[in-house]
Amino acid sequence: MRIEWKITKKRGNLRPVLSYCAQLEDHERALALPVVSIVSTIPRPEEERQDYCYPGQLERSPGYTPETFHTLEAPSHKGHAWTRTLVLPWREDNSYPEVDASFAMLRRAMEDALEKAYGSEPMQL
Repeated sequence: MRIEWKITKKRGNLRPVLSYCAQLEDHERALALPVVSIVSTIPRPEEERQDYCYPGQLERSPGYTPETFHTLEAPSHKGHAWTRTLVLPWREDNSYPEVDASFAMLRRAMEDALEKAYGSEPMQL
């Protein structure tokens, strides 16, 4: 599986956006894999349709703790490569180490699914 991702953010109180594309390789698609998804460690901001966050509000308020997290997915064998966009919480330092860690989790989940599918031996009677 190939995963490409990037985070973009405009100057100011605007929230960053994570865009990612997951694409199965031919040998993975040949195993008829289902959609693989995980609940990531990437916080889902409250009011995520709002593309901005003012100082002192929501994730910028003192003592804020995220309650929900984004789901990351890899396509099934029938699916094509897709691009997903996720809104990230605003952070002063623009640091999102959980993004890389979450894609590593998705890759491990995909490798587990591949291993199980590959373990189903072919047969001919």
